Amino acid sequence: MAEGTIGVVGSGTMGSGIATVFALAGHPVVLVDLRQDLLDRALAGIALNLERQVKKQGITAAQKDAALAAIKTATDCATLSLCSLVVEAVSENAQVKKQVLNQIEAAVSKECIIATNTSTISVTELASCLAAPQRFIGMHFMNPVPVMQLVEVVTALQTAPEVTVAVEAATRRVGKTPVLMRDSPGFLLNRLLLPMINEAIYALESGVASAEAIDTCMKLGANHPMGPLALADLIGLDICLHIMEVLHADFGDSKYRPCPLLRRMVAAGRLGRKSGSGFFSY
Repeated sequence: MAEGTIGVVGSGTMGSGIATVFALAGHPVVLVDLRQDLLDRALAGIALNLERQVKKQGITAAQKDAALAAIKTATDCATLSLCSLVVEAVSENAQVKKQVLNQIEAAVSKECIIATNTSTISVTELASCLAAPQRFIGMHFMNPVPVMQLVEVVTALQTAPEVTVAVEAATRRVGKTPVLMRDSPGFLLNRLLLPMINEAIYALESGVASAEAIDTCMKLGANHPMGPLALADLIGLDICLHIMEVLHADFGDSKYRPCPLLRRMVAAGRLGRKSGSGFFSY
């Protein structure tokens, strides 16, 4: 894959972050969404994030200006025709993603690689909706994208080996670390991380210890920078519940059963930081 224009479809938190890292690496970026007001909001957020990086001396003012200039916006997938790689980052809904992927495939060249940033949906299932599934792959960036180094590179059953090689190289070029894996429920990070968070919630529900004590144990005893309950609040308890439900349904193993307290918290609207309260108050 040539170091050409990168398309990002979906201008939410993940899409904006993905656009940012490619632009900072010197790629022209086309950021696509349904409405211009969504794109304007995304650009404002990207500018704010880049300004924070300048203040922290992570990048220079000149790099910030160059990155902002590199990002163009559009409300039509037809603008992706010259892209060498397009990353889909729309809502975590299989049917929505398939519709968007079909639109992307109709717009891009035959050489263009199409990737999905899904965190839970089978990459093999998504690939099956394409006429050329061999050029499809998962690129699961972590949130916040500009900060986190990991990208899970997830191969579908249909993914061609040369596509995997190209995407691993593209990931390294933007300063991220690719970890290659096969398509599997929850991929790898969520499969390891969410059961730990779920077990911490079970410990809280059964009265083993307070939320503060549970998090202190993991920070001081396992050297985690953040306790599992505070991390759940950061991720969003609704997202944690969704991932656990995917693991439970796809594996059919009771060890992935979401804790009832997690379900109650989500039902009560206590979703973590984004709602102002979760296991802790914000």
